[in-house]
Amino acid sequence: MMTLKEATSEHFKDWSLMRHRLWPQSSIEEHRRELEAEVENPRFKAWIAQDWDKAIGFAEASLRPYANGCDSRPVVFLEGIWIDPDYRKQGFGRAFVDAVESWARSQEIFEIGSDAALDNLDSQRTHGRWGFEETERVVYFRKKLT
Repeated sequence: MMTLKEATSEHFKDWSLMRHRLWPQSSIEEHRRELEAEVENPRFKAWIAQDWDKAIGFAEASLRPYANGCDSRPVVFLEGIWIDPDYRKQGFGRAFVDAVESWARSQEIFEIGSDAALDNLDSQRTHGRWGFEETERVVYFRKKLT
């Protein structure tokens, strides 16, 4: 039986591992520490998808003062979404986005921001299927000073 529920500290083990799969530049332990700091933050909300007791995906959103490309302030921002490859294209992404939309409406916010890497064409197409529209493209720069 597949379910979607609000993520809590009881999900940290699986959630940290899934976060690491989405954002491998941080260790599983670093992800867990981030979750411990965020889970009680009222400006942060997350959901876990499960197939029986197996965690198969997550989505995280936050309330931000603004987001590039959005007209209103504050805005709910879809920070991350990941679904096990074996469970993709079965409606979980849409269910996560619906949950984020419901949370945004409950905060009286009627716009959601998100982003995707320039080279992540799958994510860009998927955002479009979820009803997002592209607003801008950005390349960030830095210069280290010695």
